[in-house]
Amino acid sequence: MVHMTQAPARHRTGRRQHDREIVSLAVPAFGSLVAEPLFLMADTAIVGHLGTAQLAGLGVASALLMTAVSVFVFLAYATTAAVARRVGAGDLQAAIRQGMDGIWLALLLGAAVVAIVIPTASGVVDLFGASDAAAPYATTYLRISALGIPAMLVVLAATGVLRGLQDTKTPLYVAIAGFVANGALNAGLVYGADLGIAGSAWGTVIAQWGMAVVYLVVVVRGARKHGASLRPDAAGIRASAQAGAPLLVRTLSLRAILMIATAVAARLGDADIAAHQIILSLWSLLAFALDAIAIAGQAIIGRYLGAGDAQGAREACRRMVEWGIAVGVVLGILVVIARPAFLPLFTSDSAVKDAALPALLIVALSQPISGIVFVLDGVLMGAGDGPYLAWAMLLTLAVFAPVALLVPVLGGGLTALWATMTLMMTVRMATLWLRTRSGHWIVTGATR
Repeated sequence: MVHMTQAPARHRTGRRQHDREIVSLAVPAFGSLVAEPLFLMADTAIVGHLGTAQLAGLGVASALLMTAVSVFVFLAYATTAAVARRVGAGDLQAAIRQGMDGIWLALLLGAAVVAIVIPTASGVVDLFGASDAAAPYATTYLRISALGIPAMLVVLAATGVLRGLQDTKTPLYVAIAGFVANGALNAGLVYGADLGIAGSAWGTVIAQWGMAVVYLVVVVRGARKHGASLRPDAAGIRASAQAGAPLLVRTLSLRAILMIATAVAARLGDADIAAHQIILSLWSLLAFALDAIAIAGQAIIGRYLGAGDAQGAREACRRMVEWGIAVGVVLGILVVIARPAFLPLFTSDSAVKDAALPALLIVALSQPISGIVFVLDGVLMGAGDGPYLAWAMLLTLAVFAPVALLVPVLGGGLTALWATMTLMMTVRMATLWLRTRSGHWIVTGATR
């Protein structure tokens, strides 16, 4: 009888411990995760009142920019997992050295992306079907905002270092400061200086570089404190790139899905692409809210596995899935309630509102599914299970692409397109659930 009463008590104690860890990491992580979507939502709100053509141009350009940055999100995710494993193993110097390699890699990749994006901006915008009215605005915004890409990649890598060190509060403070600066700069340059959409782009670039500088100061101080070298190490940079390669494949597949969706929406008309841009901004914000739990999962799972605690990793995974479902339900309800008040913040065009309203309902209904997907994605990233994530996302892309491309052919509208997005998330949920059930992701030690 004693054992029977002690087991539930230990279970409750373990759940409370996991809850405390999840909350302490996820709540601050949410602030840093939503920095880019909030930047985009601020840009959307300001540019949206310039006109539908400007908003449509922003829709195309922002999708391209998010792709240019987000394909390298492995700089954060792979770094978080690798640093957290070394923290679990008790080697802080090696943990920070691993992070510095990621930051150097970020600078190199950022310079390469800028060199590609600026001269090809006009052609890429045309390729994605922007209308004659929207294309010039999209090109202007894309070329200027490309200058902020190296800064955002440094932010990704440095954020990964801090998350791996179980510090999500510093990224929160930087994100708040960046968001405030971005909003003030955008309003001042767009309306005060009368620079139009170009002012919005310049405001965001300045805010992004400010954030990068703050992160670098924090990480450099940590490196000096623990005796980690700041110099670029070719072998370490190469190892960081190799560790991130599977996650790059995974992220490229995901970005391809989002870009296919944007291209389909652009061919539905300016009102539809404008509505799609508003919905995508909200969807990104909701996704990052859910991903805050996943970020906690990356840090916690990596630390448990680094310390050799496989059972702790399993229990943490189970509890985070429960959190993901609960948060997804709450977010879905909030979207349904806020729909009528949300849209006027971004547009006064009735055609855009009419296209967006029913599609937002689809987004709301899919949030519990998204909760499971983002959490399990984070768990497997924290375990360093990149190769499986790459193959799973390629399968998801193979299912999504033909269905999405049929939407305009069959006369479907924006609501049908977002129903297809829900299908995509359902496929992801199935592949991730099968992997976590198998237990093959559990590999202990300072390195995988």
